[in-house]
Amino acid sequence: MNPIDPRTVILLSGVMSGLMSLVLYSLKRNYPASIKGLGEWSAALLLVLVGTVLAGVTGQLPIFFTVFMARVMLALGLYLTYVGTQRFFGVTPRLRPWLLVITVLMLAQLWFTFVEPNFHVRLALSNALGAYLLGAHAYLVFKQGSPTFARVLTIAVLLAMSLIQAMRLVTSFIWPLGENIFDTSLMQLIFVGSFVFCILLFSISTVLLASERLHAELEHLVSHDTLTNAATRRYMQEACEKELERCRRHGRSMALMIMDLDNFKRVNDTYGHQAGDQVLIEFVAKASAMLRRPDQLGRYGGEEFMVMLPDTSLEEAVLVAERIRETCALPAPGPCCTVSIGVTIYQQAQDTMDTLLNRADAALYRAKRNGRNRVETA
Repeated sequence: MNPIDPRTVILLSGVMSGLMSLVLYSLKRNYPASIKGLGEWSAALLLVLVGTVLAGVTGQLPIFFTVFMARVMLALGLYLTYVGTQRFFGVTPRLRPWLLVITVLMLAQLWFTFVEPNFHVRLALSNALGAYLLGAHAYLVFKQGSPTFARVLTIAVLLAMSLIQAMRLVTSFIWPLGENIFDTSLMQLIFVGSFVFCILLFSISTVLLASERLHAELEHLVSHDTLTNAATRRYMQEACEKELERCRRHGRSMALMIMDLDNFKRVNDTYGHQAGDQVLIEFVAKASAMLRRPDQLGRYGGEEFMVMLPDTSLEEAVLVAERIRETCALPAPGPCCTVSIGVTIYQQAQDTMDTLLNRADAALYRAKRNGRNRVETA
């Protein structure tokens, strides 16, 4: 007699799923609303808990609950984990096709439970659905950006779960099966135990995914202005210091621009601060469209902005500044502002962040004195 009881293993997996469901629900309540999917993951693990508990009390309740409803809960739980991951990565779930497939398979489960009872067919249907759904889930995570530890772990766990389901499907035609999931054969114990372990690992991977997203959002908040999404002054100064060091080490060039919206106070006084905020947001959008990927745009303070252009000569920087100025000078619906720009470049090894800023500021003030809506260099 095998010392490991499959019923105990299954019930233990339900307990772990329930605990992880509480963890994810707690994260949903405390994490920013921008992190999606936590509610779906929590509900999915709750469904797994219900399904495993129903399966675990086989013999004590009618088989409608312990066999059919248990499989329904587990199938919906697996699908809801997929929906949660879709929402987490900003993918719109296609609910209708998947729910139709699950409904058809569950009706087949109902048939082979009560009309023509057949454990082998029920197992095959469940394994086929699980293998395909978990494989699609792994592919979804694989397509999302650069591989991080949490994403790699999630993909590995989902692929392992899909493989377990596929192998169970194949081996069901090779090795004899018992009459239910509580068969104590070594093969059944391996499949049940490994799948239960993977459920726990998947729960952990979702927590890690959420933690990575929270860390990324906090980093973004620290380094970016909450209104305009431009870089913060501190971030810009650090980026410029790094670029200055690169210029000194490799003899490269860089340009720095200070931009100030003309008569911005008049917009606030005339139209209100909300209109002024919108002007700032639109200015950043227009200026960003004129920049290359390596360029950095930051909010220096109030209506004043800074742009750092790596590997850029003074002539090239002036062309960029003029494009920004011309774009802002175009007529637009609603309140808007022209922009005055001061431009300077790295000139000698003794240049520091302060000297660059002083020169750019001097050029900016000259642009203001000379009538605004112009570009000056220093």
